[in-house]
Amino acid sequence: MGASPGRSGCRGAGRARRWPRGYAADLTDGWAVGGGLNGGYLLAVNGNALRAANPTKPDPISMSAYYLSASVAGPATVQTRTVREGRSTTTVAADLVQGEEVPITALATYGDLCRLADEVATTADGLVLPPPEECVPNTMAPEELRRFAPLMDRFEMLFDPAYAGWAVGEPSGRGALQAWFRLKEGREPDPGSLLTVVDALPPVTFDLGRTGWAPAMELTAHVRAVPAPGWLRVRHATRTIAGGMFEEDCEVWDSAGRLVAQSRQLARVPR
Repeated sequence: MGASPGRSGCRGAGRARRWPRGYAADLTDGWAVGGGLNGGYLLAVNGNALRAANPTKPDPISMSAYYLSASVAGPATVQTRTVREGRSTTTVAADLVQGEEVPITALATYGDLCRLADEVATTADGLVLPPPEECVPNTMAPEELRRFAPLMDRFEMLFDPAYAGWAVGEPSGRGALQAWFRLKEGREPDPGSLLTVVDALPPVTFDLGRTGWAPAMELTAHVRAVPAPGWLRVRHATRTIAGGMFEEDCEVWDSAGRLVAQSRQLARVPR
């Protein structure tokens, strides 16, 4: 993703800068799922542009995106602007543009997580998974699913067998998926990659026997800390289906046992 020239603007805490910057992106079909590209991937594409536009505050702290239409593989532009710049955080906006369409629009808070307190205190129960060698690798996913969602080949995922019955037509019905997760090619997790991780597992509706593409309508991600190197543990859960839509809550825990990211999205139930 490269930057196009931008116009200079006013600076200072609390002062708005409304000059746009455009960043070129090449969206690849390796991130396809169903009738479009994965929502977490698109969130991270917007996030990379916002990181480039805000080098002194490079980390996403909170990002909310609305998916207005399906994105397709090919060239795109991310238009960014600063809404409000503060001392420790900046509010920024991004639109991903393809042709005359804006498939995704996002509003985010960015900062420098290394300069913020590194403590993560939570009352949430830690995510306990069976040892990796006892889990089900994504390489064993049905061939039909891997053709439907080629993005699965971009990660290493080891699913908790207690929540992997959907892969053999025996979903648990509890509305949850959980797995060990890491990026391929030895890449360690970082704050920007967590924007992808929160939407990387199959839709949680698979555990309810409802498989297929679940287009995201809205996704909000919170990045709580810089993740430690190593495997991540990821859990998706849902409680309610209504109006043809479901919510999907995600927790991401790092190798140090810290809750480093959370998200909630609203998506359409697979058809």
